[in-house]
Amino acid sequence: MKALVYTGPEQQAYRDMPDPMPGEGEVLIGVSHVGICGSDMHAYLGHDERRPAPLILGHEVSGVIRSGPRAKQRVTVNPLVTCGTCRACRAGQDNLCPDRQIISMPPREGGFADYLTMPESNLVAVPDHVSDAQAALAEPIACGWHAVRLAKNALGDPSGARALVIGGGAIGVGAALSLKAQGIEDVQVVEPNGSRAGYLRSRIGLTVLSGEDAADVRDMDLVIDGVGYAATRASASACVRPGGVIVHIGLGSAEGGLDIRRMTLQEITFIGTYTYTAEDFRATADAMFDGRLGALDWTEIRPLRDGAAAFGDLRAGSVEAPKILLTPDPAQA
Repeated sequence: MKALVYTGPEQQAYRDMPDPMPGEGEVLIGVSHVGICGSDMHAYLGHDERRPAPLILGHEVSGVIRSGPRAKQRVTVNPLVTCGTCRACRAGQDNLCPDRQIISMPPREGGFADYLTMPESNLVAVPDHVSDAQAALAEPIACGWHAVRLAKNALGDPSGARALVIGGGAIGVGAALSLKAQGIEDVQVVEPNGSRAGYLRSRIGLTVLSGEDAADVRDMDLVIDGVGYAATRASASACVRPGGVIVHIGLGSAEGGLDIRRMTLQEITFIGTYTYTAEDFRATADAMFDGRLGALDWTEIRPLRDGAAAFGDLRAGSVEAPKILLTPDPAQA
């Protein structure tokens, strides 16, 4: 098969790789689309020790099952593989499984390839009216869906809540759409990139702040940080009201920015979130399939063989769409 392989900091190669072989309980999937995530970018820049080169990145996948009794079924992929038997898994918090694995991180190769193997239980069937490109958005949106669910529980009574989402990438957009789908209507998004901010307003219909407008926001009931740098944590600390909630999804950097003194004195709740539970993933897919998350047409599709250039464009900030999807050459599949 062909694959886009991360070979070292800011280096990728589109080359031949061995076809993966399904293990027990797994099936072979022909990849239709795979999204470029912020975590893929961190690895590409050499900033993620969990993803050493050489490695096939990519974990936001839609595809077609190629083996087993469900062959030819179109699916979206929950990339998080858990043990199913530990305390966390039994409690429905399988995303906290101590033995969790995710594709694009050893020992599991990722989806920037023609083929991928996954446990059959990680696959959600895609109905005919949903495209493969739309289906590939389930993973990033599920991160926001999970975050919103936890935030609502922390708020107690979320009715009438005012929410701010920091970051207009796919994680932030997914969080904003999940907020609305879960009943929080007053949602604003902060996106400093002017061209992307315009895209979010015109294409998705989001209320987007940038520049001075964003700096003046205060007294939000809920702030979701979909970026995760010191500057965005500082903004979240300043924007949230006393007694409010900050939910942190982004993994941009590990340190700095959080105003611990203000959080203590004002009893602000901080929640770190990682991925989603299997139930959250299925709930997200259901919301996508029945239209509660909108048209899901905010992607740019490029060939997998041009993936290295796509990473370069993302790093340069020249991509308006919140998500680039890479597509393997059908002739290779």
